[in-house]
Amino acid sequence: MPVIGSFAALGSRNFRLFFLARAVTMVTGSMSSIALAFAVLEISNDPVSLSLVLTAFTLANIVFVLFGGVVADRLPRALVIQACYVLDILSIGTIALLLFTQTATIPVVVGLAAVNGASTAFVMPAMQGIIPQLTTPEALQQANAMLSFVRSLVTIGGPVVAGILVTTVGAAWAMVAQIIGWLAAIPILAMVRLPPPAGDGRFSLFTDLRTGWSEFWSRSWLVAVVLAFMVMNAIHVGSWGVVGPYIAKNDARLGIAGWGWVVSAEGAGVLLMTLILMWFPLRRPLRMGMLGISLFAIPLTMLGVHPAVVLVAVAALIAGAGAEVFSTGWSVAMMENIPTDKLSRVSSYDMLGSFVVMPIGTLVYGWLITRADPEVVLVTSGLLYAVIAVSTAFVPSVWRMGRAEGATARA
Repeated sequence: MPVIGSFAALGSRNFRLFFLARAVTMVTGSMSSIALAFAVLEISNDPVSLSLVLTAFTLANIVFVLFGGVVADRLPRALVIQACYVLDILSIGTIALLLFTQTATIPVVVGLAAVNGASTAFVMPAMQGIIPQLTTPEALQQANAMLSFVRSLVTIGGPVVAGILVTTVGAAWAMVAQIIGWLAAIPILAMVRLPPPAGDGRFSLFTDLRTGWSEFWSRSWLVAVVLAFMVMNAIHVGSWGVVGPYIAKNDARLGIAGWGWVVSAEGAGVLLMTLILMWFPLRRPLRMGMLGISLFAIPLTMLGVHPAVVLVAVAALIAGAGAEVFSTGWSVAMMENIPTDKLSRVSSYDMLGSFVVMPIGTLVYGWLITRADPEVVLVTSGLLYAVIAVSTAFVPSVWRMGRAEGATARA
């Protein structure tokens, strides 16, 4: 029966435990981005302040992500994730406490956002590297789609709840919920049993970084996609992460609650696509992924032309579906074509390249939105985003990338 293949990853006890822990943190963390954005705007209704907080998070992530990849390949990945959750509890908990006591300031939030960004730099490579250890090659796409399913499911309701909480009792309560999630996930991850990390036990930071770079640079499809996302992520974080909330707070056609519905619609699009990907394999994961991600240009343009809730939400729904095609396709391509013992390091180079321009994006868009017509900024951004995504899809190694032998046989 196809349904058995669709949930084959749950046959592994380790994956079930990891899936539960990840689901808990995604449920409680689904409100965090909106809560943080509007917490900053509550302290200072200035898009530059929000861009500074996002920049601090991203810069810390960039600085530490290569080290995170090395650590995740050398130490038990579940343990790395647990340790980072403890650090997250401390940083986000402090922000929540300052909000409750009305003593939060932008410089303090900037510093705590940097701590959270540094922690995330270790979590992300560990998350990417741990999944092939938890399931079989045949179930990789299903495992990634199942995780995306939960993420998108909670994204639908989380931003709406966050919007309601922010407008009623304040942003700090959403952060408290996230802390509860981390506290619950830590003991669950402690029950995951994985083989010891590969290697002879000797640790050399520069040798490990050089090995990861060689694995990264030797794959033209990997380099092409990362270079594309170097620019696309800067556009995304600046336009959607800075300009979007600013328009929502200052344009009655959208509003804070309306922005929550828009973000939720994007999650609904991801949700629908994950259901499809549980049943149907991506035989050309990168080709379809880059064409799918180009659809983000639609809500970006609509946000500039006519930021009405229904129109932007429908466009975000379409973009969410396309984003999930890329997300699952990219994860599968990485996990099938890169050795597991080097996967976290290669993923860290992917993340470094993809994130390195994002701080510039947040700062530039925070500056642009105070000096230029938002419609011109967003429409131009949408056009550039689409051109880069579609052009990358036609890079020969990206266009031809298929699946590993036997990986799609089950479906």
